[in-house]
Amino acid sequence: MQTNDKQPLILISNDDGYHANGLRFLVDFLRPLGHILVCAPDGGRSGYSRAFSAVDPLILKRRHNLDDMGDDVEVWSCSGTPVDCVKIAFDQLCGGRVPDLVVAGINHGDNSTVNNHYSGTMGVAMEGCMKYIPSIAFSTCYYDVKANLEPLRPYVTAIVRRVLSEGLPKGICLNVNFPARQQFEGWRLCRMAFGRWVNEIVKERHPRGYDYYWVVGEYQNDEPEAEDTDQWALGHGFVSITPTRLDVTAYEYMDKFKIEL
Repeated sequence: MQTNDKQPLILISNDDGYHANGLRFLVDFLRPLGHILVCAPDGGRSGYSRAFSAVDPLILKRRHNLDDMGDDVEVWSCSGTPVDCVKIAFDQLCGGRVPDLVVAGINHGDNSTVNNHYSGTMGVAMEGCMKYIPSIAFSTCYYDVKANLEPLRPYVTAIVRRVLSEGLPKGICLNVNFPARQQFEGWRLCRMAFGRWVNEIVKERHPRGYDYYWVVGEYQNDEPEAEDTDQWALGHGFVSITPTRLDVTAYEYMDKFKIEL
């Protein structure tokens, strides 16, 4: 990869695949801000979280059929997980240069609240964060892959400009979610809402005589009145920005946990 060192190097990945509409929008938004390198899964990898391929080999392919992204955008697909994409891009595609920013998305689907833990989109941002690179995950509550994401442009570019200029604290990345609408009430810095998935398994009977199961579920917000959460913000038309910490240590509990032998 040949880059202009005067331009920031922005590595983009996702969990919807290199062909995803949300990724195309993201590339278009960020092209004026730096040199774009895309390395994304060769197909959908939703729910892969921080998983990586410890057994299967990876296949890396240069993609030439994304002409609408522009000749200056280098696009690769990887047969592995979103985290694999970041790892292999760092090792094989960056030409020895460390990216200035890792960006994930734009995911088709909400990654607020506990979805943060399941999300392959957040897996990309957390992997960048583990490499001490400022990292951001962008998601929209639109599940329609053909949704118009143009209204996200000013927010995405403003957040990326800010992070490129000022960076992020070590061990912190940003989880940004947009409500499914064409106009927003503004943005809010939020904490992650407490919630859980219920009715997660649907049992079916196969015609050949055995049971099989679908993992589905319904999200239940366990604090719907709390106005400082990402779920409240999204439900009221705001863009939610949740700083997410790599260090999951519960420091406030360390002095309270005692063991007597």
